[in-house]
Amino acid sequence: MVTAPGTRPAPAAQRSTLRAVAVPSEHGGWGLTLEPGLLGLLVAPGAAGACLAVAGFVAFLVRTPLKIVFVDRRRGRWLERTRTAAGVATGELIVLGGLMVAAFAFTNARFWVPALVAGPLVLVQLGYESRSRGRRLFPELAGAVSVCSVTAMIVLADGRSGRLAAGIWLVLAARAMTSIPHVREMVGRLHRRPTRPMISRVADGVAVSGAAAAALTNHSLAAGALAVAAVVAIQRLTTHRPVPRPVVLGMRQMAMGLTVVVVTAAGVLASTR
Repeated sequence: MVTAPGTRPAPAAQRSTLRAVAVPSEHGGWGLTLEPGLLGLLVAPGAAGACLAVAGFVAFLVRTPLKIVFVDRRRGRWLERTRTAAGVATGELIVLGGLMVAAFAFTNARFWVPALVAGPLVLVQLGYESRSRGRRLFPELAGAVSVCSVTAMIVLADGRSGRLAAGIWLVLAARAMTSIPHVREMVGRLHRRPTRPMISRVADGVAVSGAAAAALTNHSLAAGALAVAAVVAIQRLTTHRPVPRPVVLGMRQMAMGLTVVVVTAAGVLASTR
């Protein structure tokens, strides 16, 4: 690594500690976090929506240092990594607060209502993570569904209807509901761990029902609901095939998630012409 004259590179331990406390390790969470902001801005672009989209991403980032602080405090310890995590979390929370203030400055719409609805789900996830149990299925689903509320917030910030906001939240929540159990089952099979296929089947039924409810809530979301149904079908078919490498599994999920976003946005935009 090339450094400027008279300077010293940061110690490897310091860099690794900062990365460990600041960068989320959930690879699938990146796509599930970016999809709501992208869908919201495709359907309802605007300054307030942009602030909310970035805020949703920052909220995803701040979970990692907060989790470390909560876990270490729960265990009665305050380590070097705890101090680093607390500093990172403080900075990210300040940025998050600034983005929310900016969103309020750009619109007077009641975009914060979905955040209140999603609040209990966020608390559930944080509660599990503070006990080092955040990788369980229930907190993962709770966190993913709460993140999807960002789309509803962006839609409301643009002055769109509450029915559209609720429906578009349902579409993305359905996508997360089917994908997370499926990926967990595939990873379990890959590592030769016992799996419970019935969980994925039940999750698929909930996802299809949620997508159908979204289409009934707002007819412009019919295309998005069909896209979710297609994701369910594709996942069911691939379940009976050899499990691909994790990177392939992740890329496949990102492609399907992006497809749901694009198809849903296209359906909504087509209905407004």
